[in-house]
Amino acid sequence: MVKIFITPVCPYCVTLKHYLKEHNIEFEEIDVSRDEKLKDEIIEKTGQLGVPIIDIDGELIVGFDKEKISKLLGIKE
Repeated sequence: MVKIFITPVCPYCVTLKHYLKEHNIEFEEIDVSRDEKLKDEIIEKTGQLGVPIIDIDGELIVGFDKEKISKLLGIKE
């Protein structure tokens, strides 16, 4: 299961969504700008304020770390 935590104005979030769609990876998109409690939970878990944050089967990745994301999802470039 892939979840991405984004905000509507984040250019890296757009890039991440495009990358996942390009590789036919299904994901759940969660807008943290609409939920203060969720935003606080993510900050507590990651120690980070930025987005995107990707949750791949419970492993959190902060930012669009293409190499790490590809490895966890088995994407071959």
